[in-house]
Amino acid sequence: MEIHEWNKRYRLREHAASDFESPPTPLLVETATALTPGKALDLACGAGRNALWLAERGWQVTAVDGASEAIEILRARAAERNLPIEVHVADLEKGEYEIEPSRWDLIAICYYLQQNLFEPAKRGVKPGGILISIVHITEPGQQQSPHSLRPGELEGFFKGWEILHRHEGIPSDKPHRRSVAEIVARRPLDS
Repeated sequence: MEIHEWNKRYRLREHAASDFESPPTPLLVETATALTPGKALDLACGAGRNALWLAERGWQVTAVDGASEAIEILRARAAERNLPIEVHVADLEKGEYEIEPSRWDLIAICYYLQQNLFEPAKRGVKPGGILISIVHITEPGQQQSPHSLRPGELEGFFKGWEILHRHEGIPSDKPHRRSVAEIVARRPLDS
């Protein structure tokens, strides 16, 4: 979907079920709860359900999305809660946001797939830090698309990393009913 279409959906609140009323992504909550708060980067953050939750728990959060309407909603929600979240409107597909190397204790890419984003995101995680990725996967008989991977494919992007969690199937995240692949991976200390 094009960014102008996302902006329209956010403007009309058509994304309400997943972004406005839903709690944060359960896998992010489970993972971040076990970590000491540090610097977190939420890529393709939407209206910020994950960014807000992290900031409320002491994380220094930077949130990035290409939809300016989503970022405006996140800004307003953060201001209402007096949360200092750094936000950026940037088209990730056009490389408009540069992920600084070894800066982040946690990077989350939830329900967004851009295959060429994995390497810069992995470089952005500090040694010993965590990257969470949740992407849609094709169902049996379904055609491959640029917005989904084949079953078993996501883990291949994390060779040499410690896999702390892997799951394929229907997620526990209520708004999402399509099959996904989930990975929580730790960057090796010596890389």
